[in-house]
Amino acid sequence: MTSDHDTGTIERLDSGITELAGYRDPDRNGWTREVFSAPYRESRQWTAARMRDAGLDVSTDPAGNIIGRLEGASPNAPALVTGSHTDTVDGGGRFDGIVGVVGAIEAARQLRESGTRLSRDLLVVDFLGEESNVFGLSCLGSRAAARELTPADLDRKDYRGVSLGQAYTDFGLDPDALTQVQWARKPLHAFLELHIEQGPTLEQRQLPLGIVTAITGIERFIATFSGSADHAGTTAMTDRQDAMIAAAEAVLAVRREGCGAPTHGVATTTRVESESRSPNVVPSLVRMMSEVRSVDTSWLGGVKGRLTGEILAKAGEYGVDVNFDWSTDNEVVHASPGVQDVVASAADTLGIPWMPIPSGATHDAVHMATLAPMGMIFLPSRAGKSHCPEEWSDTSDIATGVTALVHALQALDTADLTRVTATP
Repeated sequence: MTSDHDTGTIERLDSGITELAGYRDPDRNGWTREVFSAPYRESRQWTAARMRDAGLDVSTDPAGNIIGRLEGASPNAPALVTGSHTDTVDGGGRFDGIVGVVGAIEAARQLRESGTRLSRDLLVVDFLGEESNVFGLSCLGSRAAARELTPADLDRKDYRGVSLGQAYTDFGLDPDALTQVQWARKPLHAFLELHIEQGPTLEQRQLPLGIVTAITGIERFIATFSGSADHAGTTAMTDRQDAMIAAAEAVLAVRREGCGAPTHGVATTTRVESESRSPNVVPSLVRMMSEVRSVDTSWLGGVKGRLTGEILAKAGEYGVDVNFDWSTDNEVVHASPGVQDVVASAADTLGIPWMPIPSGATHDAVHMATLAPMGMIFLPSRAGKSHCPEEWSDTSDIATGVTALVHALQALDTADLTRVTATP
């Protein structure tokens, strides 16, 4: 494989990522461009202009997704779709999602400028609001495209008491029309998303490309520990019903669960809050928020029972009661074997080394998988850092990913995905 890339490609990728990074909240850490924010609104004009400069016909659908269309020879044939998102988490970086949009625009440009005309339309999509937000719901644009955005979701409220539906209205979108996404109502041929790995595996193995096998399932829960409020100076240690101690034991139980996964699994406690703010009162009410992720369906399916039993038993030793509120963020979603094979074959033809790899993060691809055969291409993340200002992927690696994306899209254009078998 050669590491040489066209100078124009490198310059456009560099400028695209740098210019998009300029749309950020100056009062927040890192590169913060959250959905519905002023910087996000401004950045979308840049994205649409970038698509037009690449020769794409640009529109915005009722869900707020920006669509760049490269017309194929048979516009009525099921379209190919690629893209990602350009919003960030609070204090985020410059590459997560952005690479998949800037890279997809570059891929479409290369196809057009080379005179390559696909047999079907290619749709480059910047999905609205992929990152989790103040409403606690991720993948807004792709969720709406897949008709998985519900009226109950629109009733979700943020810390100010503003509903998600109102946020859409304030952003200029009609909450009653969000799922009327016409391009997603037609048959689609395949969806392929370019993305940074957000983990260290590719860098550690010195590989430029990963072909995603599955996207993690995510189980989340809030545990509420109820003990007894007592004086912290006069209540003997053996006489306490300390909700914080029970919560601390639960934090360690969550960690043990992740460490004990037989293949791929992680478990994280993200917040522990005590109702009391007094420094001299034994905590009586504590809430803990945790999540468990894995692409191992059988292991993930047993998490709820295992953790609930262990946490209840340990809390009982301290005389503390526990209530659980479990929720499934998304099920395990497997990439299409056919799309995996086509991407692998394209990488082999190009001489690009690759490895099969699971995704520990969720993506718009999860929801697009309900509409079309789905695949993802990963490229290396320096030190595996993501969702932070230190997030970084080398432009040469991004260019390699774009090259793989271009050739994979060409191959997918004519592939019969119903006849392709999984790569061993």
